Amino acid sequence: MFARRLQVQERMTKQIADFIQEVLHPQGVAVVVEGAHMCSMMRGVKKPNASMTTSTMLGCFRENPKTRAEFMGHINRSRFDE
Repeated sequence: MFARRLQVQERMTKQIADFIQEVLHPQGVAVVVEGAHMCSMMRGVKKPNASMTTSTMLGCFRENPKTRAEFMGHINRSRFDE
């Protein structure tokens, strides 16, 4: 829904987190987005596999370092399992 229009990845990541927070009212929201940047891959620097990861943390993920670290540990572990 947020990626259908021309969009800056950082803003889109925040919009997704804010939407989840507004609709569900959870104790916390953590959103991590990894995007392939075709402009860097096809023109200019022509860097293969150019990607960028952005994140937004709200509620308990922002306030509690232990909760945030546990979440990021799961993200990092799943990246190495691929």
